[in-house]
Amino acid sequence: MSVAASNSTRISKRFAELRASAELGIVTYITAGDPSLDATLRFVLTLAEAGADVIELGVPFSDPLADGPTIQRASERALKSGATLAGVLDLVRRIRKSSQVPLVLFSYYNPILQMGLEKFASAAASAGADGVLATDLTPEESEDYRRIMRLHNLDTIFLGAPTSTDERLAKIAGCSSGFLYLISRTGVTGAKDSLPDDLPALLRRARSVTVLPIAVGFGISLPGHVSVLGGLADAAVVGSALVSEIEKAKSVDAAATALAERVRSLKEAARHGLSRREVAP
Repeated sequence: MSVAASNSTRISKRFAELRASAELGIVTYITAGDPSLDATLRFVLTLAEAGADVIELGVPFSDPLADGPTIQRASERALKSGATLAGVLDLVRRIRKSSQVPLVLFSYYNPILQMGLEKFASAAASAGADGVLATDLTPEESEDYRRIMRLHNLDTIFLGAPTSTDERLAKIAGCSSGFLYLISRTGVTGAKDSLPDDLPALLRRARSVTVLPIAVGFGISLPGHVSVLGGLADAAVVGSALVSEIEKAKSVDAAATALAERVRSLKEAARHGLSRREVAP
């Protein structure tokens, strides 16, 4: 079974609250620095106010292999605007002046390694981050990383996939704290119209190997998706759909309004559920 971080983080506390109220959580992802770090500060506060339970801040990277075109373009825009890992850590510090929303740093491993594990963990913890997801780091190569993150009371979140065997899921869950992130489908990120038919079976397999909360992501964009996940998962992760709202908005104000509306509708579906008939085909 999975080992929790040494002290309860904002992430585990939030999931405990959601569980107590039998409510599906909404985990939101946006790319930090798209279109600027100041805009991201505004977006995070907007998302938190609209009901996002956990916010993942994507650290822009020049070679985002696991990401679909929407998030790849966001990474390019963020890098052009000058966003760096150090800048994202400073952004976390600024967010903490006005919000206690749980924050996960979602990064490829390279920028973390470049900064140095100890320096990164210390800076992330003192800025007020709660967890880290190094998207391309495997459990087998994560021992030092996990040890150092846990020393700084940072949750380490890993990705499980439909292709993961039960044994593999158990290993991934054993390296995770805060929550287990299950990818609903193989391939890259991106909003889709429907959820895979084999998702309930994947969730059952994951439940059999961990007591951690389970968040499902990749392809979640509609209230109907959220209502289907109610009773199956502990949270839905929404990323590309939000990044797309930012991309098409004509201004930061318009983007913030669109993000708030999108999250409010997802949170409404999470709180009350929709009937199966209302789920998008």
